[in-house]
Amino acid sequence: MDRVKLNDALEMSRLVYGMWRLGDDADTSVDHIRNKISACLDQGITSMDQADIYGGYEAEEILGTALTPELRNQIEIVTKCDIVAPVGRYANARVKYYDTSRAHILSSVDHSLRLMKIDHIDLLLIHRPDPLMDACETGAALDEVVASGKVRAVGVSNFRPWDWELLQASMKTPLVTNQIEISLLHHAPFTNGDIAFHQKHGQPPMAWSPLGGGALFEPKNAALRTALKTIGDDRGVDDATVAVAWLLAHPARILPVLGTNNLDRIKCIGDAARIQIDRETWFELYTHALGHEVA
Repeated sequence: MDRVKLNDALEMSRLVYGMWRLGDDADTSVDHIRNKISACLDQGITSMDQADIYGGYEAEEILGTALTPELRNQIEIVTKCDIVAPVGRYANARVKYYDTSRAHILSSVDHSLRLMKIDHIDLLLIHRPDPLMDACETGAALDEVVASGKVRAVGVSNFRPWDWELLQASMKTPLVTNQIEISLLHHAPFTNGDIAFHQKHGQPPMAWSPLGGGALFEPKNAALRTALKTIGDDRGVDDATVAVAWLLAHPARILPVLGTNNLDRIKCIGDAARIQIDRETWFELYTHALGHEVA
């Protein structure tokens, strides 16, 4: 499995295991969580994607119950903060909102460390752009958690280039990645400047929902699904694997985040890393995604 260097302190596996639905599984036992992580490690997938809000603010704790010092040393943990939703520990909130204040960031980091029973977070992301963000305060808070050793690297999620530049201008620590939605069904980032911006600055983007949240398999996308299946049959993999390989083929060094609770599916995630998608095949799938040939 290829690895991507984000800064001098952090490398991640090219494919990332997403733990968004960790708490939705019928089996959240320690052994089952460890089996999922082991299935990832067997393929060289060492990076685990979390967020404080996942599972109604419970997914981090579920992961923490399964971690041993040995297991922790084999993985990189990504987590996120700034969404306050009226569930779990924020059940008394009157409305869902974003909080990028220093107090909230520091509190969130400490809470995540306690729940996961770890002494540092490998990568902390601001989960959503906050229209009330004080860039100077937020930037200083992110610098602070890195300087303290509680966080190795910081980035953002769902930011547009101007959001990124505003925050980065108020920081000493370089932001290392932006986790955005990218897939065959959400391909706008390839042309709207999002991916080009990060390529220009050498920042590998992370891709959430690389299979379109399951929409890839809806009847309305039958032509694209047929093309994926044809390519997959030729290479001995399924259509979902081809869709992920399509992202990996892009020179931006995209890191797809793949979440499933099915152990058999987890064991196959790494197949995408061994599939080569040439330029013509890439554009064949892109054409189906667009619904028309390129201009």
